[in-house]
Amino acid sequence: MLGRHLVDWSMQTLHAAALYFLLVFGAGFVLGTGRVLIFVPLLGERVAELLEMPLMLGLIVAAARWVVRHKLDARQFSALCVGFIALGFVLVADLAVGIWLRGMSAAEVFLNRDPVSGAVYYVALLLFAAMPAVLARLRHA
Repeated sequence: MLGRHLVDWSMQTLHAAALYFLLVFGAGFVLGTGRVLIFVPLLGERVAELLEMPLMLGLIVAAARWVVRHKLDARQFSALCVGFIALGFVLVADLAVGIWLRGMSAAEVFLNRDPVSGAVYYVALLLFAAMPAVLARLRHA
């Protein structure tokens, strides 16, 4: 019986992580396209990325809140797993986009970033990973 419960929990967690990833990555892909086509030529890459970041953080909070409310059980551990599995999906997607769409090497995808906006991006990734657990804790506090 425990095995079946573990499989159910694993599938629920994987489903919630995939949904969280798709919500944020999909919105980020749309915002990123607009950023690259409109704002980077006008303002430069650093400023355009920094201007996009508050919108992305708002999307992260909204998506995490929805996933916690509608797709997770009451355990904070589940929410933490969702966040870090979704982070893995983001890293794989970043790698795929960088290699196949931008012609970069794997090292360039992760290391060839602006020092300021790149640092902010990596902090945002950590917030992305932690946000479901933070919101689950606040919801059940």
